[in-house]
Amino acid sequence: MLEAMQITGAGGRIQRRLVDALYTESMLLADEARHYYDGPARDDREPLDPLIRVGFSCESLKVTTRLMHVIAWLLTQRAVEAGELSPGEALDPSRRLADAPSFDANLIGALPPRARALVAASADLHRRVGRLDAAQETVPVDSPVHSLHARLTTSF
Repeated sequence: MLEAMQITGAGGRIQRRLVDALYTESMLLADEARHYYDGPARDDREPLDPLIRVGFSCESLKVTTRLMHVIAWLLTQRAVEAGELSPGEALDPSRRLADAPSFDANLIGALPPRARALVAASADLHRRVGRLDAAQETVPVDSPVHSLHARLTTSF
């Protein structure tokens, strides 16, 4: 769905529309995860085997970690769009998308359906944003032509 959109605009920056859509998606998913792990997850976790319960808790932290990495990366892209950071600064390793925590497929299969869905959704979102992050490396960020084109695009 979002991947069918053009991902880069003038100067190699990711288009605001895509960043905004991914940001909204990530915030909704973060809110869904918070609501689930703060409430219904407690009841879902109770009947599980003790080792699976520990795994359940670990996976909830991994979901949160994936989402926070994605949100931080998207906020960096918004800062570039707002002129608060240069595209080159966004490529600094400290501002790149961090690696996603891995998960054990066997453990995921033993989790309640809603927990499995959150793990899958957060992993998918992180994977998609990771492709956008990697795509930034292929576009020169300091081209004067791209800079002029970006300024003209923003003016109109």
